[in-house]
Amino acid sequence: MSATYRGIFTIPATPFDENYQVDWPGLRSVVDFCVDCSAHGIVWPVNASGFSTLSDEERLEGMKVVVEQVAGRAPVVLGVQGVSAQHAAMFARRAREVGADAVIAMAPYVVKIGDIGNLMAYFRAVAAAAQLPVFIQNHSVGTDMSVAVLERLVREIEYVDYIKEETMPVTHKITGLMEQKMPKLKGIFGGAGGRYMLLEYPRGVAGQMPGCHVTDVMVRYWDALEAGDLAEAKRIYGLLSPLYAIETQCHGAIYKEVLRRRGIIQSARSRNAAPGAMDEHDHRALDDILCDLEPLFTWPGGKPLQFGVHHPEAFDRVTDGTDNAAAATTRGELAPFDRQ
Repeated sequence: MSATYRGIFTIPATPFDENYQVDWPGLRSVVDFCVDCSAHGIVWPVNASGFSTLSDEERLEGMKVVVEQVAGRAPVVLGVQGVSAQHAAMFARRAREVGADAVIAMAPYVVKIGDIGNLMAYFRAVAAAAQLPVFIQNHSVGTDMSVAVLERLVREIEYVDYIKEETMPVTHKITGLMEQKMPKLKGIFGGAGGRYMLLEYPRGVAGQMPGCHVTDVMVRYWDALEAGDLAEAKRIYGLLSPLYAIETQCHGAIYKEVLRRRGIIQSARSRNAAPGAMDEHDHRALDDILCDLEPLFTWPGGKPLQFGVHHPEAFDRVTDGTDNAAAATTRGELAPFDRQ
């Protein structure tokens, strides 16, 4: 595969079953969805994958599952961030063992690193263990690194070839990095679900790493920018804007709920998620948002969208033969419905 990466490197969500165990067949389905939507690359497990709710064993196993399922159809970038240099190096070695094309890591996210010496040691350990192209993810969950720190990491550490920039003001950080004119830096990717891609693209980004729920739409958005069709890019962004808004309001709930509604996974469950992240108004709003986005969907496995409140367990409480939809209405809940 090409050593220079560009485009939409999408992030598969990690589905869970009714016992909150990783749904491995579901993860394979999500990966296939991403590839079939023409993603330019696959990135797992990182923030949008819910990596922090996975055990080390699940992360190590999932790395193998993702690489196997992609099967060479797109570059695979594996998330190797850890709580220490030693922890991250373990994941980096695993990434190399299972055949990843690159790795990505943010700085430690429990006890954060504030000094350049420890940051250098951490990313050196990642690079040495992986011996693959390294993306540094600059995110406030880890350490918000300055342009000067990032420049030094790129210049001094072998294999550090890419940056995913997600700290604010992200557009200014991207321009600051571009102005350093680092020949070794092969590309800067944006994040935040693609919210700022319209502003990042003119500043020279090489791509985006969004959540995967509307990968096909994000690829169309990116392709419009690459083709110089700003009017089409703005049109797509306008249709995405309400989705970005509800993602902010219902933090952590929307990615999987959209995947469930599109027929890719069976459940939108997430570990450690607060109950009631979406109320009936949110579900109605998401119905409307997906209705507007549906004409942009290109996934060849597309099924009729599901609309309405999703929680099947909410209806399992009715065991006396009463119609579930009627019972839901009596309880003041929205009944599920499908658009005809």
